[in-house]
Amino acid sequence: MLNAQTDEQLMIEYRLGNDDAFSILYARHAPKILGYLRLKTSDNSVASEIFQVVFLKLHATRERYRSELPFLPWLFTITRNELIDTMRKKKRNLEDSTEWIAETAAAAESEPPPDEIDLRELPDQQRQALQMRYHEELSFEKIANALGTSSTNARQVVSRGVKSLRKLYEKR
Repeated sequence: MLNAQTDEQLMIEYRLGNDDAFSILYARHAPKILGYLRLKTSDNSVASEIFQVVFLKLHATRERYRSELPFLPWLFTITRNELIDTMRKKKRNLEDSTEWIAETAAAAESEPPPDEIDLRELPDQQRQALQMRYHEELSFEKIANALGTSSTNARQVVSRGVKSLRKLYEKR
């Protein structure tokens, strides 16, 4: 009976081609992994994305699993590594977009040539929020105080402003 086997025994079975062993491992540990990722990312879509990659990597690296090692710490090592990799990629993407927005905001202070983006095309609140965030480098809390709103809403206004800028850029 597979349900009575330890995680380590199930991994051996899975390496030998028993898909039912994987199903049991998944049922036992998927909620723990997803809960951990949701806690660490605070974003369900990112957590779900990483979660899927973790189990794909489990499948891809099952031959490398050493049965003398406890299974759950091994699985959490895969999870942690994937979490770190994903967050590094997202940080790089955020830094790239932040740099682009800062350059766009600085360029908008002078009269833009007709083929460049003019921040004045954005709604006032978005334009102000982007200038405070990327030109003045204010925190979301300070932006919220200036706009008379919450930090969460200030973050959303900046995000919407970025999206609006991208749409304007794509039109040109």
